[in-house]
Amino acid sequence: MPTGDQPGAASPRSKRADAQRNQQTLLAAAADVFVTSGVDAPIREIAARAGVGLGTIYRHFPTRADLVVAVYRHQVEACAEAGPRLLAEADSPSEALGRWADLFVDFLVTKHGLANALQSDSGGFDALHAYFLDRLVPVCTRLLDAAAEAGEIDSDIEAYELMRGIGNLCIGRGGDRPYDPRRLVALLLRGLRVPPSP
Repeated sequence: MPTGDQPGAASPRSKRADAQRNQQTLLAAAADVFVTSGVDAPIREIAARAGVGLGTIYRHFPTRADLVVAVYRHQVEACAEAGPRLLAEADSPSEALGRWADLFVDFLVTKHGLANALQSDSGGFDALHAYFLDRLVPVCTRLLDAAAEAGEIDSDIEAYELMRGIGNLCIGRGGDRPYDPRRLVALLLRGLRVPPSP
């Protein structure tokens, strides 16, 4: 009897699915650590958060740059997928926009450490930046359009403009623990709201 037909033997497809799930868990843990401790956080901290050994991380990501780039792509996809979901779940489009902005801030905190992690590979960084814009500008545009159509915000702001503004507010985060860009981003979003009719 062939090995693959034995009772209880995992199929190659289920093994691949398990490996992919484990990698997503690892990337989510690394993203959490990068947000709180920066991209230079010890790998053992990421391993502990993910519940895996150091060898597992190095098997998937031989260098820190490999891990940071994978986390970057993971967070871009998470932000892209969150937009439509938040629009469906939230009580209003402006609430969905605010919740999406929080996810975007987490992503940007990681992104600002990326250039140092990649060191001289500016071409790689440029390609990732283009990928980031291609995936996230349309999502932010959809959120802004929905909020504007609902009469909740002014319609004269472009997605890139808003994302750039949020990005600038996140630059100062660094190691400055008392500085929380979310508070200023919330003020920025409040400024987009249409004032109530008298």
